[in-house]
Amino acid sequence: MIRIHHAKGTRSMRLIWLCEELALPYELAPVDFTPAGRAKPEWRRISPTGKVPAIHDGEFSMFESGAIVEYLLERYGKGRLRPAPGTPDSGLYLQWGWFAEATFARPLGDIAQHTVVRPEAQRIPAVVEDAKLRTQVCLDALEAAVPGGRYLLDSGFTAADIMMGYPVFLARRFGVLTPANYPNVNAYLARLETHPAFIKSQQ
Repeated sequence: MIRIHHAKGTRSMRLIWLCEELALPYELAPVDFTPAGRAKPEWRRISPTGKVPAIHDGEFSMFESGAIVEYLLERYGKGRLRPAPGTPDSGLYLQWGWFAEATFARPLGDIAQHTVVRPEAQRIPAVVEDAKLRTQVCLDALEAAVPGGRYLLDSGFTAADIMMGYPVFLARRFGVLTPANYPNVNAYLARLETHPAFIKSQQ
């Protein structure tokens, strides 16, 4: 049984979504996502930075959502939701999965830090404005990548879309993605939200 350490609205949604898409049995272990909860030694032994998610797969444990997605696909995916390694489609799959976390999620993290996470006295409005501009650059790239009702790859829905769903979800939450801008990205997110597994990930 896969045990997912989970807090609603965090990257752990990726793991719930993936397990649901693959029909993998899992259980949720709620995480106290307050600063005090994330600082507890017992949680830091599981996730050294205090971030969510982490998993236990039997006696094995790991953290970092993108790495966990790849681990679960390798161990349980049976070739599903990712292209064959060494193919051009696999290259694009890796590109968009890394882009989602390493490039797109970073400015959104800055917005979160300076609007929600840090005490008000430590928030810097200029950081938020700069992060919004960097987020818009990422949305420009995604807008060009998902025209006409498609997913990230021509071959269809993959785990790269699961990786991408989280920063797109955050961009809307923080008001950078609005119903009036980025029509392709809005349509893409609407497609993702029709997946029963996505709906389940919002628990």
